Amino acid sequence: MKVELKQSLTRQQAADQLSALASALAESGKVDLEFGDTTVSLRVPDDVRSEFEVEVDGDELELELELKWSTARAEGSAAVTTKAEQPQPRAIPSL
Repeated sequence: MKVELKQSLTRQQAADQLSALASALAESGKVDLEFGDTTVSLRVPDDVRSEFEVEVDGDELELELELKWSTARAEGSAAVTTKAEQPQPRAIPSL
């Protein structure tokens, strides 16, 4: 399964999204990410692997942060719903 959304944001909007994600990770590890009319709900364990990458190509810079964890022992670690199916959980703006 792969859910992806590409969009243009202001610097403040990007900061707001990252702050919301960081808060959800720090509080309970339960994260709801909005991708248009789809919400991906994740349960993040206490330990994750991370990869941080900066790539410069001409006049364009790409910053990538990747978090990975195993779902082998976690029940209900990910769920995908559309807005019509969900009961309005606390949602994090799309990334």
